[in-house]
Amino acid sequence: MEGGGAKVVMLTGSVLLLLPVILFVTSFMFWPGLIIRMYNWFWRRRLGLSVRYSVVGSFRFCYSTRGTPGEAQSLLLLHGFSANKDMWLPVVKFLPEQYHVVCLDLPGHDGTSRFQNEDYSINGQVSRIHEFVHSLGLAQFHLIGTSMGGNLAGVYAARFPKDLCSVTMVCPAGLEPPEDTDFVKSLREIEVRRNQNLDQDQNKESIALIPSSIPQLQEMLEMCCYKPLNLPKQMMMGLLQNRLPHNPFYRHLFECISAEESRYSLQKNLHRISVPVQVVWGQQDRVLHVSGASVIAAALPHSQVALLENCGHSVALERPRKLATLICNFLSAQEVTHGGTHKKNS
Repeated sequence: MEGGGAKVVMLTGSVLLLLPVILFVTSFMFWPGLIIRMYNWFWRRRLGLSVRYSVVGSFRFCYSTRGTPGEAQSLLLLHGFSANKDMWLPVVKFLPEQYHVVCLDLPGHDGTSRFQNEDYSINGQVSRIHEFVHSLGLAQFHLIGTSMGGNLAGVYAARFPKDLCSVTMVCPAGLEPPEDTDFVKSLREIEVRRNQNLDQDQNKESIALIPSSIPQLQEMLEMCCYKPLNLPKQMMMGLLQNRLPHNPFYRHLFECISAEESRYSLQKNLHRISVPVQVVWGQQDRVLHVSGASVIAAALPHSQVALLENCGHSVALERPRKLATLICNFLSAQEVTHGGTHKKNS
């Protein structure tokens, strides 16, 4: 009997040891999106980031943060269209811990409030970001944004220069560059068909940044990255699984930011930016043409422009170490040039 009892105990122990493995394999097979979220949670913990919330009226902001405001230079990072705060994890990995880092979920994204009647135009989102900034008490911070977030960062710098010491725009939207990518050309064709009422159901129009199948997701990744990402099938399924429920919102958001009011909002506001400006762009960007950098350089002759070879639109994913280094060098140069005063005369 004692031997049988020992066997039962050993068997029970083996099952308990295998249970986490079984749960992981089951989740990976049937709920791969959950595994990706768990991975991001683990990565945030490893980098010392904690997720927090700030409520302004009925609106809730979600953000991840590391460091203490006031004791170090604050960096506020704005993600791109249909992404979230976790897209900055590869970059945060290479940012010195001396910085106070804040990665915000933009309105409607991930943990931040999504309201049906919310103003998701560029100006509407900038106003919300301003509310968030003041809810945290951020002052004289460095603002970083990529793609749609780059557009938001530039317009924020134009509207609220007293909040900032400087701004970095990575492959920003909101410009009318000398050249267009095939992606932008396809959007123009969609717009022409809509204006001609050739397609009665606008929701049937396929937008490359809003995939609804694995092949479409693969096409989006190939368009956004210079080098193809050969991700495992289950990981692709997980990415798609996490995106699909939000596609109706992404489509609505895309309509808002591509409307006449917001389409060239950054370009319209460039002349109002008085803080030091850094521009980073992938030379092989197939979403927003790299010639957009020349538009900013012409309007802001003192801006610092870095064009990265062998890099596409997803700079934070493709060249995170390089981007972090460029940002740190830019901030260090501002401190030396202005003797600790981060403002530049307009």
